[in-house]
Amino acid sequence: MSKTATKYKPMSDQEILHAAAHVLNAEGDALKILANELGDSFIKAAQTILACKGRVIVTGMGKSGHVARKIAATLASTGTPAHYVHPGEASHGDLGMIVGDDVVIALSNSGETAELADMIAYTRRFGIPLIAMTRHETSSLGDASDITLRLPNVPEVCPMGLAPTTSTTMMLALGDALAVAVMESKGFAAEDFRNFHPGGKLGRTLMRVGDVMRKGADMPLVGENDAMAQVLVVMTQKSLGCAGVVGADGSLVGIITDGDLRRHMNSDLTTRSAAQVMTKNPMNVSPHILAAEAIKILNDKARTQLFVVEDSKPVGVLHLHDLLRAGIA
Repeated sequence: MSKTATKYKPMSDQEILHAAAHVLNAEGDALKILANELGDSFIKAAQTILACKGRVIVTGMGKSGHVARKIAATLASTGTPAHYVHPGEASHGDLGMIVGDDVVIALSNSGETAELADMIAYTRRFGIPLIAMTRHETSSLGDASDITLRLPNVPEVCPMGLAPTTSTTMMLALGDALAVAVMESKGFAAEDFRNFHPGGKLGRTLMRVGDVMRKGADMPLVGENDAMAQVLVVMTQKSLGCAGVVGADGSLVGIITDGDLRRHMNSDLTTRSAAQVMTKNPMNVSPHILAAEAIKILNDKARTQLFVVEDSKPVGVLHLHDLLRAGIA
């Protein structure tokens, strides 16, 4: 059996860069056209997803299927329950994953993807809202759908105009636009985002001070009238290089750090009271701010620890080493 070698013309470094830049510029231009053509269909699609009481089912075949998986993942991570259903598997039992309260988004550049036929028919039979993402409004998919998100008629950027490139980029971006529009409409906040991204760098970045701080018996706290001999014992036991000083009502009135000890080091230090040595009105933070914000405060003020206060009372203490161990710093 003979093999025919693929013939190609070697490209210079500059030609390679030029080809790459052409792709990026062409796809960027396509996205601008897409953005300018957004209208009532997009609004209806976003409102349909917002009103969905079930899940958003995203489907597509081939390259559109890969994009559909990503759109489903983006929706799910931004507060809209969603998952991908393969149209081929749907025809062999997975249609049972789709229920009446769901919404289906079907991706097909041509709108004539044969594998989508059973899923389209299923949504029509059971009155499940169908959102189409296609280049052709009058295609089989476009005609059957309740809402059609039409892709601009921009050619694929590959030299032969055949490989899904520009079309899949537009689908991906349109999916992102839907997810973010719905997310903003729901008032999805950083705390909500963290709930769906507890692992990895993103989850650590969105941690709150209250998630990292030491609290309860781990806090080094002393009273205003406690002798410094007792304060030194507490500071040694807790190993945080500080002690918070609380008043009779339990509010934080001062802090004693290693620096304060050095400044007051003399023969009568141990007989003095905490109130005589402490730094009054110490800097503190709320347990509800992002841990990343606390790191900035510590760095800006050249501190290694902060007391965490709520309603003037200490509820925790935050040490730079704790932030480092949590992987936030």
